[in-house]
Amino acid sequence: MRGEESNTTYLVLGSKPWSRDVFDATISKYSGQWHFIHSREELTADLVRSLDPRYLFFLHWSWKVLDEIVDNYECVCFHMTDVPYGRGGSPLQNLIIRGHQRTKLSALRMTPDFDAGPVYLKRELGLEGSAEEIYLRANYLAAEMIETIILEQPQPVNQTGEVIIFKRRKPEESKIPEALSLPALFDFIRMLDAEEYPKAFIDVKGFRYEFRRASLKDGRIVADVVITPKEESL
Repeated sequence: MRGEESNTTYLVLGSKPWSRDVFDATISKYSGQWHFIHSREELTADLVRSLDPRYLFFLHWSWKVLDEIVDNYECVCFHMTDVPYGRGGSPLQNLIIRGHQRTKLSALRMTPDFDAGPVYLKRELGLEGSAEEIYLRANYLAAEMIETIILEQPQPVNQTGEVIIFKRRKPEESKIPEALSLPALFDFIRMLDAEEYPKAFIDVKGFRYEFRRASLKDGRIVADVVITPKEESL
């Protein structure tokens, strides 16, 4: 197993634009040799072997990592729940739907089972704002946690407590449900408002209405709406 204390080479992986922003602004300034990968195609076993990093940090990553990498290198992912509560997909959306206003960002040792690895540390995270604002805030918090990990090299501790699994949401689940209260509708719109995410929508008479940048004030929601023709199913 890799992980000599003298090794100061690190690899950061993030598939979303805000991950690169945080890497450039903060993480790359830390002591050591830092490298960034943003796509699944770039992450190969040969590349990791050539860099031989002390840690691999996954900021926002939606793909399975090769077992050869997970088994031989210390891979750290960041999950937006107080694990073992909320293992699984779409943690932010599942938290907001359940009425959570705060959560914890957990730094986990990656294992073959998703989000089941031991925990290095956890930090408090608020869930106010749009999804993109929350993701950006979470990534900056992850950057602080990364600095703690490289400086202190803590040993991860096994998760304890009841395991609650979240189900990954599908694009069609972004359709706005009927009979929502105004605050619930606001939460539904904002929890999907991030770049590359399927926005909250309704379909009316052959058109799709997508909602973003919503605000709730004085008993009403004000939001930007994009209207496109909806192609009828054959």
